[in-house]
Amino acid sequence: MELRILKYSTFFFLIALLWSCTKEVQIDIPGYQEQLVVDGRIETGQPAIVLLSKSANVYSSTNFDSYLNSFVDDAIVVLSDGTQTDTLTKICTDDLPPGFEQIAAGIFGIPAEILVNLHLCAYVSLNMLGEVGKTYTLQIAHEGKQYAASSKILDPVALDSLYWKPEGNFTDRGFSWAQLTDPNNTADAYLWEVKYLQDFQFSKTFNPYFNDKFFNGLTFDFAYENPMSFQDTTSNNDYRGYFKQGDTIVVKMSKLGLKEYNYFEKKYNQIFSGGSPFAVPTNIPTNIDGGALGIFVAYSPWVDTLVCN
Repeated sequence: MELRILKYSTFFFLIALLWSCTKEVQIDIPGYQEQLVVDGRIETGQPAIVLLSKSANVYSSTNFDSYLNSFVDDAIVVLSDGTQTDTLTKICTDDLPPGFEQIAAGIFGIPAEILVNLHLCAYVSLNMLGEVGKTYTLQIAHEGKQYAASSKILDPVALDSLYWKPEGNFTDRGFSWAQLTDPNNTADAYLWEVKYLQDFQFSKTFNPYFNDKFFNGLTFDFAYENPMSFQDTTSNNDYRGYFKQGDTIVVKMSKLGLKEYNYFEKKYNQIFSGGSPFAVPTNIPTNIDGGALGIFVAYSPWVDTLVCN
């Protein structure tokens, strides 16, 4: 009996000890602060295009109207290449010059027939085109605040070869293949895009950004899927991801800086892991100074045509 009482006493003592060690933890979550979001790019032979919007509260409702209302059309955007300066022109979708509908549709990701009835604005450099070797500085003035970013158009890297071959049990379906000799002793990053010859806009593949961390200075072959096939509702599901024999495609491999690559690498990791309870929280970096989010990136593309035979 005494032994049983001793066991119970010890048990309750441990429970009381553990209970007394608990502590209520309070975490102060910072309140939402609206920030400017920059989506800017320039590439060799093309004008700079900059989209400006405002960040949204993660707890606010998400719909098409909130997406439209997030865009900014009252900023001053200036681009400099170190020698000349250009104040970017605001071009809005409800006042597009003839023939620009498809370009705007590709920029905003909205069908042209819908876009022309909306008021969405982009800032475009009409007096300056991208040149290899130049560093471009972007300056933005909005609501009394100043923002700045810079990015350099690097020397492009050409593919050794570009080819197509059947995959698996198919005789008329396959991926686009390429051979790349990566420059030695430099850290490089790339963007892979593709389109059918008749298409207006390039499409990004499933994981379009990559760097040379594991193949610096090496020559190797790699393949990419057909991203356009996933948008084709008439296509057989077994053929999704493949180019068919006879297709003519245009491949665009663009070189970009490592700081800019780091932004896209983190962004795509967050997109692909979205909703997973095991995903590691990620803070997406930016090259925008002044407290804004987003990226201004310079690309140097290499482009070639592939006939899938």
